[in-house]
Amino acid sequence: MGRLRSTACALSLLVGAALTVSGTGTAQAAPPSLASAASAVEALDIAGTAWAEDQRTGTLRIHADSTVTATDLARLRQLVARSGGAITLERQDGRLRTLLSGGDAVYASGGRCSAGVNVRSGTTYYFVTAGHCTGTAATWYTSSAQTMAIGPTAGTSFPGNDFGVVRYANTAVPRPGTIGTVDITGTASAYVGQSVCRRGATTGVRCGVVTALNVTVNYSGGTVYGLIRTNICAEPGDSGGPLYAGDKVLGILSGGSGNCTTGGTTYYQPIQEALTTYGLSVY
Repeated sequence: MGRLRSTACALSLLVGAALTVSGTGTAQAAPPSLASAASAVEALDIAGTAWAEDQRTGTLRIHADSTVTATDLARLRQLVARSGGAITLERQDGRLRTLLSGGDAVYASGGRCSAGVNVRSGTTYYFVTAGHCTGTAATWYTSSAQTMAIGPTAGTSFPGNDFGVVRYANTAVPRPGTIGTVDITGTASAYVGQSVCRRGATTGVRCGVVTALNVTVNYSGGTVYGLIRTNICAEPGDSGGPLYAGDKVLGILSGGSGNCTTGGTTYYQPIQEALTTYGLSVY
C-alpha cells in the first residue's frame, strides 16, 4: 500500500501542477516544469535511479540501473506517460553504487577509498574524499596493514551531499598539492561537454566528458543531490578520487555504474561545496 500511495502522490505532482484551458473550454494538463517532474521522480523513492535535465532537449532524463524491478520500471513509465514529454527514461547497465573499497589509496577499517585532493586551513592540512567513505571510519592509514596512520576523519556529509575531510595528524605522511603529477592551482565549475579526467586508486587515470550537471542519484544508502555526471568508468576503491580539468579540480567521485572493462557512468560531488563548508582551500 505504501508504494501505491507514493505513486499516486508522484502522479499528482505531475498532473496537478498545471492545467490549461483549450479553445473549446476543455481543461487540459500542461507539461510540468522540470522542478515538478524531478519532485515526482524523487517521490517514488526508487533506489538505483539517477535523474537530471538534458540540456539539449529541455527534458528530465531518468537513468534506471539493472536493480530496478519490473514493478518499479512500470511506475517510472507511468510517470513518463503522464508527463507530456517532459520526462524520458533509459535503462543503465550495471548497478548504481558508491565505490567504497588525489587518487592515492587510503585505508580504514571499513575498506579502501581514494584521496581526492589535499587542502588546508591556515597551517592545518587535510584531504577531501567521499562522505560515504569518511562516514564509516574514524582513522585513516597509508596501507591495508594499517601500520602508518594519516589522521582522523574531521567531517562528513552523506547522504544529501557526498564529501568528507581527513586531517593530516602524522607529519611523516607527504601531502603534495598535486593529483598524480598534475600540480593543482585552484578549483573550477564543470560544464556539459567539458573534457575531464579522474584519478583513482583502483583504475588510475581515466578521461572522458561531462554529460550532465545537477544530477540527483538515489543510492541504496541515501539520495545525493547536485552531482556532476561523466561517461568515465570507475570501480570499487576509486571513490573519493578527484575529477579535474587541466590544473583545476572540479569534484570528487561519489559513485557510478558499470566498470572499466565494458564502460560505465560516474557521478561526482562538486569540490567547492566541500571547501566552503569547512573553510578549506587547495594549494
